[in-house]
Amino acid sequence: MQRAAPGPPAATGAALETGYAHPRLRELIERARAKTAGAAPSAAPTPIAIAHPGDLHALRAAAAMADEGIARPLLVGGRELIARAAAAAGLDAGRFEIVETAEDANSAAARAVALAREGVVQALMKGSLHTDEYLGAIVHRSAGLRLRDTRISHSFVFDLPRYHKLLSLADCVVNVMPKPRAKHHILGNAVRLLRTLGVPEPKVAVVAAVETVTEAIQATVDARTLVESALNGQFGAVQVEGPFGFDNAFSAEAARIKGLKSLVAGDADLMLMPDLNAGNMLYKSFVYVGGAECAGLVLGVQVPVILTSRADSQLARLASVALAVLAGRDERGAERD
Repeated sequence: MQRAAPGPPAATGAALETGYAHPRLRELIERARAKTAGAAPSAAPTPIAIAHPGDLHALRAAAAMADEGIARPLLVGGRELIARAAAAAGLDAGRFEIVETAEDANSAAARAVALAREGVVQALMKGSLHTDEYLGAIVHRSAGLRLRDTRISHSFVFDLPRYHKLLSLADCVVNVMPKPRAKHHILGNAVRLLRTLGVPEPKVAVVAAVETVTEAIQATVDARTLVESALNGQFGAVQVEGPFGFDNAFSAEAARIKGLKSLVAGDADLMLMPDLNAGNMLYKSFVYVGGAECAGLVLGVQVPVILTSRADSQLARLASVALAVLAGRDERGAERD
């Protein structure tokens, strides 16, 4: 029997090593540390609740944020679960502040949400529970964290070796097939995040398969609608252009060759994805093919929500924590029943 040739070694709970330094993400971490250090003497590092931290990755992320001085982790979950995870990570569980709950994930998620609602913590982070359980607890109306007239969405920020600045993608994680109104919220949430990072007038490329509006491709029609909304001032100080093919959004030279005149092409701060399929594949291509690292948050609730994967590197986890610290609590007001 002929045997298949051996493949490359599998990733084991961390993104592939790329050899790139990712200085822009490290700068985010330094900015979060500086924000913490510059707070009032009586202020402690930003408290972050890690819900159901039942694996070594969650415990190592907790240790890293504490050791870096950018946040104070509160481990929310069953004490035995946390002890096992700490042992697997080679850490002493006694070094962490633990908010004990029952051992099940739902109890931990509900308690973490309550801590955010009560103002005890300023951000939430997923441990080893399923994403649906985690987000379900956060967006449930009884949680009191949803923002008025705002849809939740996810935004990544990438340090991509072949791009000259941080590049955001939205939405690659939460909204599957967003309608025009949902895309309006996705764009608005992502732009607000960029402003907190010091981009006063973000450049937004609305991405589709082609650069011309055609009724056969809904993403191009949606792009036209978003551009019109931006021109009407609905997103504040922002430059929104589209539709763009990815090549033209990413490369000013590609846009020039195709005869496109644009202030955004090749200099976008944000690429708005047409749907989750396109966004998810592009973000993973950035990481696994393009050598990128990223930080990401769920937005549209009162506190930033860190939604990491078991395959994320330690740098990605720490940069996401830094992003949450810099973003801060959203004070626009909770949705009321």
